[in-house]
Amino acid sequence: MTTTAEKQEFTFQAEIEQLLHILSESLYQNREIAIRELVSNASDALDKMRHVRLTDEQYRDDEPLEMTLEPNAENRTLTIRDNGIGMTRDELIENLGTIAHSGSLAFLNRLSGDARADLSLIGRFGVGFYSAFMLGQRVEVLSRSYREEAGWRWESDGSGRFTIEPHETLARGTAVTLHLKPDLDEFTRPERLKHIVRKYSTFVPHPVKLNGETLNEQRPIWVEPKTALSDDDYAAFYRHISHRVDEKPLWRLHLSSDSPLSFHAILFCPPTNLELLGFGRIEHGLSLCAKRILVQDDCRELLPEYLRFIVGLVDSDDLPLNVARESLQDNTIFRKIRRVLVKRVLDHLAKLAEDERETYETFYRQFGPALREGVATDFEYRESVAALLRFRSSREADAEALVALDQYVERMPEGQTQVYFLGGPDRRSLDSSPHLEAFRDRSLEVLLVTDPIDEIVLATLGRYRDKPLVSIDSAEVELPAGADKAAAEAEGAKPSERETTPSGFGRVLTLFREALRERVEDVRESSLLTGSPCRLVNPKGAASAQVQKLLATAGQELPLSRRVLEVNPRAPLIRRLCELSANAEHEEFIRDCGRQLHANVLLLEGLPLSPAETASRVERFLTE
Repeated sequence: MTTTAEKQEFTFQAEIEQLLHILSESLYQNREIAIRELVSNASDALDKMRHVRLTDEQYRDDEPLEMTLEPNAENRTLTIRDNGIGMTRDELIENLGTIAHSGSLAFLNRLSGDARADLSLIGRFGVGFYSAFMLGQRVEVLSRSYREEAGWRWESDGSGRFTIEPHETLARGTAVTLHLKPDLDEFTRPERLKHIVRKYSTFVPHPVKLNGETLNEQRPIWVEPKTALSDDDYAAFYRHISHRVDEKPLWRLHLSSDSPLSFHAILFCPPTNLELLGFGRIEHGLSLCAKRILVQDDCRELLPEYLRFIVGLVDSDDLPLNVARESLQDNTIFRKIRRVLVKRVLDHLAKLAEDERETYETFYRQFGPALREGVATDFEYRESVAALLRFRSSREADAEALVALDQYVERMPEGQTQVYFLGGPDRRSLDSSPHLEAFRDRSLEVLLVTDPIDEIVLATLGRYRDKPLVSIDSAEVELPAGADKAAAEAEGAKPSERETTPSGFGRVLTLFREALRERVEDVRESSLLTGSPCRLVNPKGAASAQVQKLLATAGQELPLSRRVLEVNPRAPLIRRLCELSANAEHEEFIRDCGRQLHANVLLLEGLPLSPAETASRVERFLTE
């Protein structure tokens, strides 16, 4: 140490000298973090002064606690000034020059490889001040403690030494002046500084001013009691965080948690799903704050992909400022917060569905496609997600009405052991499907899905409340005991009459098999159909036709499984063919009828068939 007049020169500890070299010489992708750190330090100083005012009457005054940014383009300087607690000479030496208080040694021990380029680590170790040397080739600190009448001037060029000298004409607080490096004039531009403050420091609890303008007027409402907030407060915050200036959220969730980590959060659901409007997949991620300072504005680890539509913010006093980067190696913190958030969101949606059905159905029509992905990806909450799914139903008179799986299970008749569903290209095709006709006649409800994704979701879910989910075009379907009797009574026929198989039916099945030898697995009598002549049934374990079409669209085309053609011996057309089968001259005509009936079923399911072959066959029918 040397002394010149009242100025004293000190040498940084070796670790801090090494730290300054890294900060001043290394290339960083995000130099603006230095402003975040200095604003955060100023906010801490203001917090401490507020505490002093509350606990010590002699230091109370009416001066507003605030900080200002003072750029000077002519001198190429930037000053961050606060009227907080200030520092004494000893505190300047202790806080800015030694290892004990800065935590620099721990910081340096963490820096290795690519981590040396990650300045966001500084927040955890309390070395944020040294980020000033990323921007400044020389840094000057003027500070006066609230306990003293005069202040001090600290200065360093980051080369390993710093000086301290008295300064008589200082107001209480601290001013950090960066004498900017040659290529960093952007940090004297007001618009650039506004962007940085509003990005990282919008919610610091004290005003941040620039040229008389307060840059952080948006309140951190997530730390306020819900009872003190209005719908307008929430709407304004939603517009701020979502950047959707003309929208109101569809619903919101304001929550706090003390375990396993203490945090506050506000989550919003937008009214519109941009994915449905053709804007591509939403890039999700919540804003993550540590003590109201933004750490990451797109933290994807806090919510699963299927909840990507949620906009919001999570803030915790327990998080270090470097948590966003550290999570790449250890995401334990995120897993703890994520579990709480997911459970609270799913519970909120379940309550919304129960208490505000119209609002929930509006939500589901927008975001159901995203939500149902949770069945395939979230094993822990699969049952909870499944309870939130909605489907159209053969039982509902309104074709657009939505039904929950719980609602379906609760109104299943006695003896029904399976949840029935049917997929098809559109509602009109489903309504005319022979599969559905058979179940409608037996007064059995069927869930109707026109999106192949829904079929995949139901197949992935497999069971719900211990009830197997079964497509009614599958060979695995089982009818409740007594269903056939109910269907016969609905037709007004005696069971004995209904069960009569016409003479010649076996010959018709044989001719159909000959005609469709390469196209179906088998041709057999149907035990379900009541009016339609035939239907195609998927063998056990086979993917439905709609699912196979979806896979083909995604470039995973599989050969269509050969299905079973079931024929209804009671259908008028089949009875007539049975009569014609007595004459061998009609056999080719019957084979043609089998081919056309098979084509009709494919057509109803929206599956491809040969136009030339079908047209030629129809011409033959017309000729005959």
